[in-house]
Amino acid sequence: AATRVYKCCSTKNVPNAGMADINVKCRKDSVIVTWKVGQALANYPSRLLLGNCAPSKFSRTSDGGGKAVFHYRLSECRFRQMRTKKLLVFKNMLAFRPLMGQYTTTTNYPIECAFERPEWVRPYLEPAFGALQGYGRLVFSMGLLNDDLSGPALSNVFTLGSFIYVWAAVEQQMHQPLMLYMEECVATNTAVIGPDSQIFPVIANQGCLVDKSSRFLPRSDSSFLLLQLQAFKFAMDSEVYLHCKLVVWDPDDLNEEKKACLNSIGRWELLDDPFQNDLCRCCDSGCRTRKQSFQRVLGPLVINSSTSNNDSNQSAFLGKDYS
Repeated sequence: AATRVYKCCSTKNVPNAGMADINVKCRKDSVIVTWKVGQALANYPSRLLLGNCAPSKFSRTSDGGGKAVFHYRLSECRFRQMRTKKLLVFKNMLAFRPLMGQYTTTTNYPIECAFERPEWVRPYLEPAFGALQGYGRLVFSMGLLNDDLSGPALSNVFTLGSFIYVWAAVEQQMHQPLMLYMEECVATNTAVIGPDSQIFPVIANQGCLVDKSSRFLPRSDSSFLLLQLQAFKFAMDSEVYLHCKLVVWDPDDLNEEKKACLNSIGRWELLDDPFQNDLCRCCDSGCRTRKQSFQRVLGPLVINSSTSNNDSNQSAFLGKDYS
């Protein structure tokens, strides 16, 4: 089941809470809240609110009261999203607003749905796995996933033409939701880029995926980003390092500086909202730049022309900080 942990309707220190008759069902990406109210509140059903959402359905009951049903996605009604290392938590407030047009509410009940984060995500958030570095209350990491995206890759050796799944994340530690972007990634033959380094651009121009054989995969969470790379003829049979600049931003404020664009059938497409593809137009020219980003280095990777050397080398492919 998607809902592993659930808590609703804690009435401690909430005025007028009494014995509230509230039922909450948390689903994978939606919630159903049923609130049975007395006659005093039932006379004003439009003033019953979940966040800023009115009831999806309201019916009177035989005792003169009423039943309000709120059925909404967790992305609606101003649900606040918080994260811990183990849980993804959605919080909101069930309330009665005495006068329409006013923001003062009474009879407030906190509503909460909590979901366990996937088991395979957690190792990347531990210092023993991937490249991690904290900035304030943000921790950035990168790593490799196996072919079915069910867990960490078991080898850093790849055959020419095969897919390499690169995973980046920011651990927000109860921070308000942020969107993670890769604004630049280059493959090199050195752990530290220098004058003699060979460089192959993968992502450039503030989030434009310029390697057309690669693609971003759909997000499961704003704090994650999955990149599917095709093993290319670069530094064959020698070590390859992926240098990436990571940035985070408000998920509701997409712009030329903060975006993830991929080239799909000859045109640029915005990963997170195809209706705003115009933000990717600058990928063919020059996009506005920003000052602050966080450097991560993943490697070494080894790309072979055959499968003859495919031994696991776990300690080698974990992301490191060479800065």
